[in-house]
Order: sequence, then C-alpha cells, then structure tokens
Amino acid sequence: MTDDRRDSGPTPAEAAPEVRAQRTAQEPPEPTRAEALRGIALRKSQRRERARRRGTDNVWSWMGMFGLVGWTVAVPTLLGLALGVFVDNRVESSVSFTITFLVVGVALGAATAWYWIRQESHGDDGP
Repeated sequence: MTDDRRDSGPTPAEAAPEVRAQRTAQEPPEPTRAEALRGIALRKSQRRERARRRGTDNVWSWMGMFGLVGWTVAVPTLLGLALGVFVDNRVESSVSFTITFLVVGVALGAATAWYWIRQESHGDDGP
C-alpha cells in the first residue's frame, strides 16, 4: 500500500518559509483612529518640548510673524489696486475695476496669511 500522506503536499514545517515570505510581503495594517490620535498627540507634545528647549517664543519671532502677515496681505492688495487702476484706464465701464481688484487682492492676501499662520501653528503635524 502507498502512504497517502506523502502525496498531499508539504508538511507545515516545510511550508513555513513560504508562509513567512507571504506575511512579510503584505503591508502592515492601517492604524486605528486611536493609534492615529496617539501619534498626533505625541508629535504635538514633542514639538512643544522642542520649542520650550529652543526658547523661540521671543519678541523677534513675533515681529517676524507680524512682518510675514503684513507683507502677505499688503503685496496682493497693492497688486490688485495697480491692476484695477490699469484696467479702469483702458476700459470704459460703469464698474469700478479698481475697487473690485482691491477687494480681490485683500481677500487673496488674507487667505494666504491665514494659510501661513495655520501652517506655523500646526508646524510639522500631519493630517
């Protein structure tokens, strides 16, 4: 008689390297919401600790931030004003392009300043 167990395939001990190779080829599971929140909290606490050690919360860093926000709002506002005056001088219309582009420049500058402040306040924290 023949032994049917030999023809049934490799034994679990023989298949172990193949199973290990399949496990390593798979990507790690995605983190749960709790793990993601723990990671965010850890990054924020590490960033705060680094800032405390560095001592960057001084008058000059605040002045730099005000300067950044000021220029970020002023440049698009002045460009919008210049473009509006240019278009008003070229086109006869009842609409004031100067005021329109001035408002657009202020809105664009404010949105850009908001973006920079948000980036500064969140730092290196990822989504």
